[in-house]
Amino acid sequence: MQSTLENLGELSRRLNVAVPLAQIDGEVGKRLARLAKSVKVPGFRPGHVPLKMVEKQYGSQVRSDVISDAVQASFADAVREQNLRIAGYPRIEPAANPSAADGALEFSAVFEVYPDIVLGDIAAATIERPQVEVTPADVDRTLEVLRRQRATFHPAPDGAASGDRVKVDFTGTIDGVAFAGGQATDFDIVVGEGRMLPEFETAVTGMRPGEQKTFDLAFPADYHGKDVAGKTARFELTVKDVARPDIPPLDSAFATAFGIKSGEVDDLRTEVESNLQIELKRKIATLLRDQVMRVLRERATLVLPKSLVEGEVQQLMRRMAGQLQQQGVKAEDIKLEPTMFEKQAEDRVALGLILGEIVRNESLEAKPEQVKAMVRELAQTYEQPDAVVRWHYEKPERLADFENLAVEHNVVTWVLGKAQVKDVPASFEDVVGTPGRQ
Repeated sequence: MQSTLENLGELSRRLNVAVPLAQIDGEVGKRLARLAKSVKVPGFRPGHVPLKMVEKQYGSQVRSDVISDAVQASFADAVREQNLRIAGYPRIEPAANPSAADGALEFSAVFEVYPDIVLGDIAAATIERPQVEVTPADVDRTLEVLRRQRATFHPAPDGAASGDRVKVDFTGTIDGVAFAGGQATDFDIVVGEGRMLPEFETAVTGMRPGEQKTFDLAFPADYHGKDVAGKTARFELTVKDVARPDIPPLDSAFATAFGIKSGEVDDLRTEVESNLQIELKRKIATLLRDQVMRVLRERATLVLPKSLVEGEVQQLMRRMAGQLQQQGVKAEDIKLEPTMFEKQAEDRVALGLILGEIVRNESLEAKPEQVKAMVRELAQTYEQPDAVVRWHYEKPERLADFENLAVEHNVVTWVLGKAQVKDVPASFEDVVGTPGRQ
């Protein structure tokens, strides 16, 4: 086998390979001989079929298989000889510049290689680490949310007030034209909860079932819906039902309903505090991770392999299409364009390459004890933690997500050890958000 490598650009390469035909012919002969021992042909006993007949009937398919295997094997050997790191999948095609000499099967493989990565000055980056404690007030707020979630409702004798659940129909238009997300039927609003814009809640307040109202609402300039941001809409609103909550007291029955066997409210508070601690720990880890990834992405210099980005775009499109179909959107109504996912795909590919480079250079692979600790932590949230641990270790592929998390944790820890970490005082609400509010 002979091979030559051509540089087609920053990452693009063409590998030209020549495999002696004698080598292919020899392998074809061996496979036909093996096939003759087992093939069944009417009129002949197994193992006594003439080789010429076997070749006539199966020769073309066998030769095709041999050539396919030879191309793959020769390409793999050439890649090892040239010490190449292939990104994506190669495109196999006839030789770009075949030689005049006979006696060889020639082909070319066009592909991309992984880029060189320069990480940049991580030590100059600043990462903010929240300093937070769960306070009794945080526990109180959470318990209040839990009480409201267990509320029962009765018809309100007067107009809608703060805390009431109001069922409404509404239609919004801008310059007389309806806009996406501006219409709803039997839509529930809890007055004062803050899920709707203040002008909307003000309009609902005081209304009774059956009442209608028309009002104007100015969307903020920074509103998440870009199509309506900064514009004024006119809403036609109909109230269909107003219900007032009966909030259960924080007592023994309430504690028991949340699985506290003792029925003690203090034990419920302890349980809530423990859960908030876990939630806070995870949120801080996520905030640090996001900052670390942003630092790595912004400071690293690399050329992205187009094949990897295109593959990631296709994967993101398939995932989004699947999510939309699960939400009830018909497949024929899903209109997705690759350009919608290019930026996200580029960031994901870049971070994958950067993390891989750091892990290799700094030996940050997942340690078995790390993975086991993560599995055990998850298992503690189940009634039979030991059984959950055993289940995950029955098949290696079930540990893949934990191994990826361990590697990510190792990289985050490594970056935090090099960057400037600034501890910033914060409250639970600053970091996690208000309980019960999305």
